[in-house]
Amino acid sequence: MDVIMPQLGETVAEGTVTKWHKKAGDAVKADEALFDVETDKVSTEIPAPASGVLAEILVAEGVTAKVGTRLAVIHEKSGESGGQAAAPARPAASAAPARAAAAAPAGGTGAGGAAGRLSPVVSRLIAEHGLDARKIAGTGRDGRITREDVLAHVAGRGAPQVARTEERAPYAAAGTEAIPLNTIRKRTAEHMAKSWTTVPHVLQVVEADFSGVDRARRAAAAQWKSREGFSLTYLPFVAWAVTRGLAKYPRLNASFSGDSLALHRRVHLGIAVDLNFEGLLVPVVKDAAAKSLSDLARAINDLAVRARGNRLKPDDVTECTYTITNNGAYGTLITAPVISPPQVAILSTDAVRKRAVVVESAQGDTVAVRPVGMLAQAFDHRAVDGAYAAAFLNEVKTAIETRDWAQELQG
Repeated sequence: MDVIMPQLGETVAEGTVTKWHKKAGDAVKADEALFDVETDKVSTEIPAPASGVLAEILVAEGVTAKVGTRLAVIHEKSGESGGQAAAPARPAASAAPARAAAAAPAGGTGAGGAAGRLSPVVSRLIAEHGLDARKIAGTGRDGRITREDVLAHVAGRGAPQVARTEERAPYAAAGTEAIPLNTIRKRTAEHMAKSWTTVPHVLQVVEADFSGVDRARRAAAAQWKSREGFSLTYLPFVAWAVTRGLAKYPRLNASFSGDSLALHRRVHLGIAVDLNFEGLLVPVVKDAAAKSLSDLARAINDLAVRARGNRLKPDDVTECTYTITNNGAYGTLITAPVISPPQVAILSTDAVRKRAVVVESAQGDTVAVRPVGMLAQAFDHRAVDGAYAAAFLNEVKTAIETRDWAQELQG
């Protein structure tokens, strides 16, 4: 059976093999970790597609390959004899490129044990802080060291040790530090630059009164946190309103395909997740419009936790049809987000703050203090015009302001 480079996102055309967990001739079991791959969307383990013997490795560590490229061959076990397949046709490459070697943690580690099985992100963190992986306690699967383990170790020992400027960038002037971009940062830069220069972006913003959302959150807060183990934020409420709005305005739940616009019947909602300022991933809530508010909250939290723990699966970052990016935790007022082609729109949710607003009623206008937040959508003017996009934003705003959220939480 051929092992191929998987599709790790609809706009991803290639990936870099950063680590093989097996060598040619080793026995493998279906679904156990076979190799690590890194793209601009995700850094993740890829499981073995079948049980048998890893006959040959065709793409060495550190090599970037196109989606669909044959990376290795597994000789499957015979169902009749139960024996292993024949010996590999040829050995794996004897040495990985310098790029892979540079990612090895400082202090050196053996091939065996959790310290010898590091993800690319963890390897970089360990190298940047000058750590010895053998001295870091791993809390991940099978004792593997996670990003959080490294950060906790750094916090426990004091200020991080930053490599000397002349070691990291000999050309840098005195008093400066040049920090190389990681793969996610590089690919994000390329993708966003291409989007900004080729897509005619239009930004529209509405403000929404979150009073009803706040009442429902406060009433459910303690019970929700006790039952679910995480806090109920504004984001799931916005996501619920967005998915229902897209059902009425499907041209925003779409993607360009040549000279045509493909309207997607299902809403696969991308949620931008910050990786502790090291990059951004957009895992996807599949069939988001079919989920209840509570299920949306659980799905969003699960994806965020696994993204930051480097535990996303390949399917978690594919098929996105619309994206939400949330900067509100940092107190932003309005963010103009950049569309991720081939999608045609993206929504930014910013901070919800108490403001004095005019409240209209049959008895007249009054001034009241209400929690208000901005909803900023960037849309591709080739796909829709301003009136269509504005109508969608108004639909989302109306849902946020008028929905019976307490009832939705019970659903």
